[in-house]
Order: sequence, then C-alpha cells, then structure tokens
Amino acid sequence: MPWRSRAGPRTVRAPGGLARADHHRCGTGWGLGTVGSVVRWTRGRHLLVGRHASLARRTACVSSLPPPPPPPVAPPPPGSSGPGHEATTCFRHPNRPAFRRCTRCERTACNDCLISGSVGSLCPDCAKVGRPAAPERIRRWNATRGGNAGTFLLIVVNVAVGVYTFSSPLWRRTIHRGEYDLAVNRYFVDKGEWWRLITSGFTHFGVAHLLMNMISLYFLGRFVEPALGRIKFFALYFASLLAGTAGALMLQPSLGLTAGASGAIFGLLGASAVGLRQRGVPLMQSSIGTMILLNLVLTLTIGGISIGGHLGGLVGGAACGAVMLAPHHRRLPRWAAWAAPVAVAAISVIIALVVSRHGMNSFR
Repeated sequence: MPWRSRAGPRTVRAPGGLARADHHRCGTGWGLGTVGSVVRWTRGRHLLVGRHASLARRTACVSSLPPPPPPPVAPPPPGSSGPGHEATTCFRHPNRPAFRRCTRCERTACNDCLISGSVGSLCPDCAKVGRPAAPERIRRWNATRGGNAGTFLLIVVNVAVGVYTFSSPLWRRTIHRGEYDLAVNRYFVDKGEWWRLITSGFTHFGVAHLLMNMISLYFLGRFVEPALGRIKFFALYFASLLAGTAGALMLQPSLGLTAGASGAIFGLLGASAVGLRQRGVPLMQSSIGTMILLNLVLTLTIGGISIGGHLGGLVGGAACGAVMLAPHHRRLPRWAAWAAPVAVAAISVIIALVVSRHGMNSFR
C-alpha cells in the first residue's frame, strides 16, 4: 500500500523501486528510486524524499531524453553474410557451398576460388588487383640478341655440305669429288675460283673431322652468339673463316688442299678469350683458356692439321673480339662492332689473293 506523507499529498511508487514523476521539471519519465525514495506533489511541484533523491532527479532528467539513432549499417557485399544471415554459397558459383571468406573483401567463396596469399586467402578479384600485370611477351625472331638459331643454322649447313661431299661417286678415292670441288688451294684461287675461300670452311675430310668441328661449334656458339646477337655472330664467324683460309694459304704447300671449319672455330675461341680478358677473367681459370691451350698443342703435335688455318683464325677472331666484345666503359662507337669483322675479312681476302698469285715471296 502506498505511503502518505504528513503533509497530505498523494505519492505513487512504481514496481521495483522506480518512482513515477509525471510533472517533473525535466520532463516526463521514470525516475530511479529505492525502497526509501518517494515522490510528493506540492502546489504543482514535487519533492523527492529519501536517501537517493538527488540521484533519482538526475536520472529522471537523462532518461527523459530520446535515445540516439543507431549508426548506419552498410549493406554486405554480394555473396557475403549480412547481419544475422550466414552465406553458404560462393559469390561466383551460387550452386557451391562456401564456408570461407576473402581476407580483403570478406566475400564468401569456395575452395576452388580462394587463392592463398601472404596473409589469409584472397578471392580472384582481390588477388588480381594485388598482383601486378605481367608484360606481354612478344615472340619474334630477334636478329640482334639472344638465342642460338645462328649456331644451329651453321651446323645444318656444314652437315648438308658434308652429305654432298660424302655421297660423291668417287667416294672410294682418297679425295672425294665434292671435297676436290670445294676445298681451297693456291692454284685454284689464282685461276679465279675465289669462292673456295668460303666453301672450304664448310667442307670436311671425313665424318670424324665433321663431327669434331660441329661439337666444338655447338658449345662455342652457345657462349658467343647470345653475347653478340645473330648478325654479329655471323660476321665474326665468316671473318674468322676467311682469316683461317688466308693463314692456310700462307703456310701450306702449293699443291695441298685445305678444308674445314677449324679456322672459324679458332676465331670464336680467340674472340671469347679476348672478351673474358678485357673483363678481368683469368684465361687459365676458364674453360676457354683450357680449350685454346689443348687445341694449340694438338695443332703443333699431330700431323695433317693446317697450322696456318688454326693460327690465322685465332688471330682474326681475337682482333674482332677486341672490338665486338669490348666492355661498355670503353665507349666505342656503335659502327666499330661492324667495322672490325669487315676489316678483318677484307684484309684476309687481300692476303689470300696476293699469296695465291705471287706466293710468300711477295711479303719478303
């Protein structure tokens, strides 16, 4: 039963100790009270009597204000779970169950779509944004850099010429008909068959001779061609070939025939040695220096080998390599890399023609 004060006004107590203050100056609402807190009206104003009158007055003022609006909630992205809803399908494959989310966009995705990242898993869209696009690779024949197509082309030409010479009807003789038609000699060059200066570099005396030279060309070409490019590699090869032919004509007997790609191969060795030496690489600590030393020993000790052809190719290739494989800090003009093999080839042809016409007496 509600309690009445001595002054007479009626008081009301709400259940649980909450006092009703209908005419409070702070507004209408429930005031916080305790068992000993009551509300009394006197001439339009009320008084709170009890131990927590001041607390109830302050609480009544605060509780009478309207509650703040809730913060706006952004709609969940497609495929993700909203408030109170758990997405169970992949946002890319609606018919597949999904129990994992993208670490970045929080969309649910199946295991086939998620991509493992540095932190967590990413969906294909987020993974594509985070990964830089790879530049498009254009596949085309590059005539200036890279690859070993020039080396393989030279090997094919040498093998084709070898098949022609070895299939000659006069194969039972010591010198095949094809070798006789393509090998070089002072007499033939003096008679105007100057093409032998080139064809002799693609002609070989027997299968073993061809096989040894092609193996050497394969390993050296893989080293030199990527450094020069195909066109410059061809220029170095033919300049060394002509230098070897000129050296062979200078030191061989008048009636001897000379053939083989050894002069061009020694030119590749000489160019490689000079290129490594200019870069501070000790030759004897590299395979190039070992190959040069071994081949020079075989050239000087085994009979039937053209010493002039090997030495001429080595010198001509080294002269070309000093310019064509020069380091960048030397700052040579770009045309020098083309002028060097042209100059070596021209000098070699002049020497070969003079020696074929006048012999070695013209240099005395």
